[in-house]
Amino acid sequence: MAPNINDAAAKLPAAFNKKLSLASRSVHADDHINKNPDVAPPMHVSTTYRYAANPDDLVPWSEIDESNFWTEQAASHDPFWIYSREKSPTSTRFETILTSLLGAPAVSYASGLAAFHAMMVFLNPRRVAIGGGYHGCHGILKLLNKLNGLQVVELEDEAALAALQKGDVIHVETPLNPYGEARNLAYFRQRADELGCYLTVDATFAPPPLQDPFQFGADIVMHSGTKYFGGHSDMLAGVLAVRPDRASDWLGTLLEERLVLGSVMGSLEGWLGVRSLRTLELRVTRQSETAQKLVDWIAAEKAKEGSVVADVVLEVRHASQQPEAKDENSWLRKQMPRGFGPVFSLVLKSEQHARRLPSKLGLFHHATSLGGVESLIEWRAMSDSSVDRRLVRVSIGVEGFEDLRDDLLQGLQALREELK
Repeated sequence: MAPNINDAAAKLPAAFNKKLSLASRSVHADDHINKNPDVAPPMHVSTTYRYAANPDDLVPWSEIDESNFWTEQAASHDPFWIYSREKSPTSTRFETILTSLLGAPAVSYASGLAAFHAMMVFLNPRRVAIGGGYHGCHGILKLLNKLNGLQVVELEDEAALAALQKGDVIHVETPLNPYGEARNLAYFRQRADELGCYLTVDATFAPPPLQDPFQFGADIVMHSGTKYFGGHSDMLAGVLAVRPDRASDWLGTLLEERLVLGSVMGSLEGWLGVRSLRTLELRVTRQSETAQKLVDWIAAEKAKEGSVVADVVLEVRHASQQPEAKDENSWLRKQMPRGFGPVFSLVLKSEQHARRLPSKLGLFHHATSLGGVESLIEWRAMSDSSVDRRLVRVSIGVEGFEDLRDDLLQGLQALREELK
């Protein structure tokens, strides 16, 4: 008799997933929905799926409670596939792993901006408090202002924040793009409670295992899955995770609205996402540790009068350089106990320094985005007109620290000689 291909999966019930380490859940959290003998997950490309052959087993779409799909009770049942704009086997595996890693039900989208847009459509606030951060999110808010008059107020202006009312949104990006500096989520949760607002968090720059915004009261956590969840610069994705105690009320509506917004991720992207999440902890831990070593080296060299770093670099910005990083009892150390993230920025002595530095480097690709296994550097003015034109953003990959350090050193030396 042939072995049951689900025997192995049956040994890992959903209730057990939470007892495993993050690394183990990255590999096994979707075992219970694997219906194939393949060790590596297959990619399902169909857009439509056959209904049950037995008429007695037919359940109309409108009678399916999709919000239960992520629960332990539902884990033993076959998902009900209808049409890939609603969900597909491949993207559902991606969501299942993310749900385990994020500790909350996760919904995937075609891009990070699609996820942010879906979040704003769902919460439908009249006012949003937002700081700097990713310019694309500000673009979405500008569109919503055109459509319905949505007001945007400055997150870090107390007077502006006080204008928020019940049902409005406090949106915190932490660490902040492009600087890699962190913001105090516990403080903004307190302000949200005082004002009757929702707290939403863009945690793209600090995925698991670096930060868990739900521990600090976030209602919805979003990620540009293109970055660390994808991890290889080859897929677009966005993710929303809903605070578990709100999931029963919110999740079904988010899924219904995704269906009509049409912002579901594709099958190839879902497959790439599953592949990538297997190594999430390995990659992010290595990237964050290397970034920290580089920031420490840059800061130390900058303090040496006459060094090439001191001659070229005006400022290094990263969460580890914030005053709270030195205090073991600070909000920052509590919020990011396992590292301060793989992205930092350098403000150079002039725009010409920032424009020309990337061309002097061998291991850093001059490109936008972040989170991939390869290190990137970007003269940020190339893609974001709002930033200081002396700024370069650095995203650290998985290369060796010494190699990246030496590449930066020779690049800064070459730049100094060129711009004497």
